[in-house]
Amino acid sequence: MKYLLVIPDGAADEPQASLDGRTPLEAAHTPAIDALAARGQVGRADHVPPSLPPGSEVACMSLLGYDPLAFFTGRAPLEAAAQGITLGPHDWAVRCNLVTLTEQDGQPVMEDFTAGHISTEEASDLLAAAQAGLAAEFPEVARAWQFVPGVSYRNLLIYCQGDGGRQGDGGRGDDHGSEAPVSPLHANLRTVPPHDLLDKPVADAFPRGTGSRLLTEIMGASRGWLADHPVNQARRAAGKRPATHVWLWGAGKAPAMPAFTDLHHVSATMITAVDLLRGLASLAGWKRREVAGATGYLDTDYAAKGRAAIEELASADLVCVHVEAPDEASHEGNTAEKIAAIERIDQLIVAPLVQHLEGCGDSRILICPDHPTFLSTKTHSRGGVPYVMAGTGIAADSAVAYGESAAAAGPLFDPGWQLMGAFLGSTPAGG
Repeated sequence: MKYLLVIPDGAADEPQASLDGRTPLEAAHTPAIDALAARGQVGRADHVPPSLPPGSEVACMSLLGYDPLAFFTGRAPLEAAAQGITLGPHDWAVRCNLVTLTEQDGQPVMEDFTAGHISTEEASDLLAAAQAGLAAEFPEVARAWQFVPGVSYRNLLIYCQGDGGRQGDGGRGDDHGSEAPVSPLHANLRTVPPHDLLDKPVADAFPRGTGSRLLTEIMGASRGWLADHPVNQARRAAGKRPATHVWLWGAGKAPAMPAFTDLHHVSATMITAVDLLRGLASLAGWKRREVAGATGYLDTDYAAKGRAAIEELASADLVCVHVEAPDEASHEGNTAEKIAAIERIDQLIVAPLVQHLEGCGDSRILICPDHPTFLSTKTHSRGGVPYVMAGTGIAADSAVAYGESAAAAGPLFDPGWQLMGAFLGSTPAGG
């Protein structure tokens, strides 16, 4: 049996007045996905437990069949795994966005959580300056902290427990007692993703909890480290947004996830341009297939992802194609681009893959977003997302098209992590 999972990140939404009361999924022209709906099952899955943040870090873990209540520790550790960073038992990873904050009515406002989709090369140069600034202004803790470049605005700050981290002062005044080793951060730390703050004041959105003082001070000090950097000077001269600050969030320690093959007895390959999914794949023991032209943005090469998936199906039992573009369009509040991204997924990924699977014998395909990302708020939300599952052994239901309205009449997987087990017909991963 061959299995194909397609994740149109953030594609689920609410009805839009500009679309005559339809959602973007319903307004998009998706003949290949609708044909799957007509011969398969359409329903909903809720991938975000009420106690966890409604982001891809939680929802995609659920989509891959892992109970986030049992295995989720934070977003940054997943992205660290994507970079091959092994966190020790007392180490922490913190997500570090390069962002653009501006003053509006005397308040700092999140103008752009991507710093104008800054290039990876530019980001690396800025993070080197941030590391030098950290050493100069926070010498008592700087030995244990390291900025690690990722892709574009998506980067990390790693705390490695060692001599510099055993002093107990990494939290800048937080009282941890006398036990050693002492981590500067704690599970009670709460942070806010910058994409949830777009066009909003950030004064009340700084970290809270153990270690928050240090993180907040680093975020504030970064303004001076980056302000006159040659990268930002060049960006301003070119009419681009500068990276004014680092924004720290998504902290966590290394999760302990069982291997996917031990749970479901199938091999799997991940195709994505996003470190979060790369990290999940690595921790689950999946193969990662990199695709030239896959950008994690609206300009990604959809067709190349589709071709790569076809190639991977020759050796893998399960192939997952993750596409970030619908989520990016949602964060920008761009209805037309969100619809266009969904249509490109249908035309350039789903259609050729369905045609290929017809010659593979027994096969199943599952298409499911991770979470809703509302155009109206430009941020992630909670609630069920529509899925369509079709193929060998999947009986057709009454649906004739794919979308939120059709899914409301079908089954609900809550918790959503059980959907993978149903798709594979195997025992899912519980807590």
